[in-house]
Amino acid sequence: MAAGARRPELQKLAILSQGVIPEGALVPASGQGYHRKMPFTSAWPYPRWIAHRGAGTLAPENTLPAFRLGAQHGYRMFECDVRLSADGVLFLLHDDTLERTTDGHGPAGRLTMGQLAQLDAGSWHSPACVGAAIPTLHTLVDACLAQDWLLNVEIKPNPGQARETGQAAGALLDRLWPAGRDGHRPAPLLTSFYPQALEGARAAAPDLPRGLLVDAFDRAEYPDAAAAVALAVSLECCALVLNYGLWTPHTIALAHGAGLRCLGYTVNDAAAAQYLIGLGLDGLITDAVAQFKPV
Repeated sequence: MAAGARRPELQKLAILSQGVIPEGALVPASGQGYHRKMPFTSAWPYPRWIAHRGAGTLAPENTLPAFRLGAQHGYRMFECDVRLSADGVLFLLHDDTLERTTDGHGPAGRLTMGQLAQLDAGSWHSPACVGAAIPTLHTLVDACLAQDWLLNVEIKPNPGQARETGQAAGALLDRLWPAGRDGHRPAPLLTSFYPQALEGARAAAPDLPRGLLVDAFDRAEYPDAAAAVALAVSLECCALVLNYGLWTPHTIALAHGAGLRCLGYTVNDAAAAQYLIGLGLDGLITDAVAQFKPV
């Protein structure tokens, strides 16, 4: 290396510290060398407001009644959590265990889909929701296609199943969702806190859009905003989805400068929403579907 030349890793950090990655700059590519940053020109196809787990707290989360209620409030895009059953079926559930949102007990991933389907996923919420079922991702996709809803699918793996769950989610959505074939329906956005899950989704369905979720800059992979942006770019994500309190003018400049779209969760406060919109966030995920009118 010539005197005064900088290693690509140091060049990357220097570029990120300035808040922008120039067109054509080298960025890490999943441990396989480097690729060129693509121009940030494609239109963002999703609405700004995304209903968290269907309808926030107004209905039992991650159930079909929740998505229907969110739609009644005018939402067109929904966030959901998916994991694998013991027999390899993708189903909707946030927690590793069943107790909080069903009448079941223990780790959810130990049950088959047939067993999960027998559980009551609504009575914990309210008497009106008794009998609501845990849906499969396939069932939700069918509902989305019938109702023209859009999806943000968070890959929420059981312990030790990150890559496997990402691969399964990518393969199923790539097979079922007619993105690019009917000319108007944006593909689901796949997101995860787990880099291995996003790698699995990319391996199974490289054309589906992906986003890295970050709750705090406290992990070895991303001790700060610049490292989180670099990781998202290396995973070939199109979006960075942060705990909304992490977004600052500097952080959004880093992300947008790297060609990433910027989303925040879980935004339930009107003042926070106004601030984030002013910063230029591309998407806000909310529980407050009755408070915020999607546009």
